Amino acid sequence: MPPPQLKASLQVPPRRLMAVHAHPDDESSKGAASTARYVSEGVEVLVVTCTGGERGDVLNPKLADDETVVANLPQIRRAEMDLAREILGIRQEWLGFVDSGYLEDYTVEQVDALPDDCFARVDTAAAAEPLVRLIRSFRPHVITTYDENGGYPHPDHIKCHDVTMAAFEQAADPKALPDAGAAWQALKVYYQLGFHKERFVALNEATLAAGMESPFQQWLDEWVDRPEDQGRVTTLVPCAKHFPTRDEALRAHRTQIDEDGWWFGIPMEIQQQAWPTEDFQLARSMVNTVIPENDLFAGIDFSSPSNPSAKA
Repeated sequence: MPPPQLKASLQVPPRRLMAVHAHPDDESSKGAASTARYVSEGVEVLVVTCTGGERGDVLNPKLADDETVVANLPQIRRAEMDLAREILGIRQEWLGFVDSGYLEDYTVEQVDALPDDCFARVDTAAAAEPLVRLIRSFRPHVITTYDENGGYPHPDHIKCHDVTMAAFEQAADPKALPDAGAAWQALKVYYQLGFHKERFVALNEATLAAGMESPFQQWLDEWVDRPEDQGRVTTLVPCAKHFPTRDEALRAHRTQIDEDGWWFGIPMEIQQQAWPTEDFQLARSMVNTVIPENDLFAGIDFSSPSNPSAKA
């Protein structure tokens, strides 16, 4: 048996995952079950929240007319995030930017119509700097965020994408922000793709087969197929047994989610059987991997006691 000092040196380094989100509640509505799965497996998970959701609305109709809630929404949303963080078992950091608010059918050409102090109007390189610092201190092997359209066209989601991708590049460059810590090369970046047609079709068909009204039918009736969306999902992470944790974390955001609303209207067993994964698109990879994947860490060799992301 090796001496304790040698045994410690041979231990495999912990896997580290960073999820970058725009607002408090996004970490619970997008990828939370896979987060819970990885936490249960000993992965260190850091959620980075770009804004405080200050300009969001109270979306839960039970609270929408509560003047105290409306007046204190920024503080309440932080408290909700604290609770969701505990439920998911994660670390969480705020980047400290101000919510941009929501514009219907937003495009980046409309950015000047947004408030002067908002996240979407901050220079991308400047907004990336605090995230570079977090990447270099936390040293994630994998980063998740939204695609170039923000998952849906919210100004903060699109900016979250831009800032994350800029920070991914800068964090690995020793010449960029030399006072922000030692350079760190994350090995993979994923876009979270929960809202895609194949998943909605499966959930819709399973719900109708169970004799229930489906909340997905109208979405599918209005769905516009786009060639660029074909084959985007590269990675399906099995995490059905963690769907209850996902829902518990989402319920923590009471100002944003009605626990009696459609989001929780589909029985858990139908969700778990019809679509038992959370889905991602591999956007950047510094390692060889085989598509399709079933693990965000696929292709990363953790067998060496040295950190697989460490630069020579």
